[in-house]
Amino acid sequence: MRSTLKKEADFYKFFMDFSGKLIDVGETFQELVNDYSNIESKAAALKAKETECDILTHNILGKLNNSFITPFDREDIYAITKSLDDIVDSIEQVGSRFIIFDVKELRPECTQFALQIMLCLRELDMMFKHLPELKKSSIVRDQIIEINRLENEGDVFYRENLNKLFRNEKDPIELVKWKHLYEQMEECLDACEAVANIVEGVVMKYA
Repeated sequence: MRSTLKKEADFYKFFMDFSGKLIDVGETFQELVNDYSNIESKAAALKAKETECDILTHNILGKLNNSFITPFDREDIYAITKSLDDIVDSIEQVGSRFIIFDVKELRPECTQFALQIMLCLRELDMMFKHLPELKKSSIVRDQIIEINRLENEGDVFYRENLNKLFRNEKDPIELVKWKHLYEQMEECLDACEAVANIVEGVVMKYA
């Protein structure tokens, strides 16, 4: 019994470790946006953290491949792991595109996007800290609801700023550039919600 519980706890710990790394990634991205200097160095730091998360993803999937006992369905563990990795990839891609698109100055909207992403990441971190208690506590459900709310709020912000961009931007290159960047930052929020939605499915099965 102790061995079984330990094997189940391993996956919960993996997810908590991953969500902790997400906080680190989000803070690095927020620092880049709030202080738009030394961009290449900060983007390189994001890339390094993305590589660390790739390694963690491979470790979790390797553990999954070699485990007969898991805390919930294997396909759900796989989906959560891949979706967590998608969040990191999405954030890292924004940083790299600032360089690729030769962005000299950020628009103020980027600060709000970065804040909204950080808020979602903190809610995910709280959710995973309480995931082992999903049968005994409503905290996981509450975090899922909050992540969905933050993503919906981000959707509204994205659409408003996309509309403003098309109304006001006269330079077609700048329009295309910022349309893509807004979409990419909104995808970061979508990726956070995707994780919450998968966990919600787990809660419905096992709570």
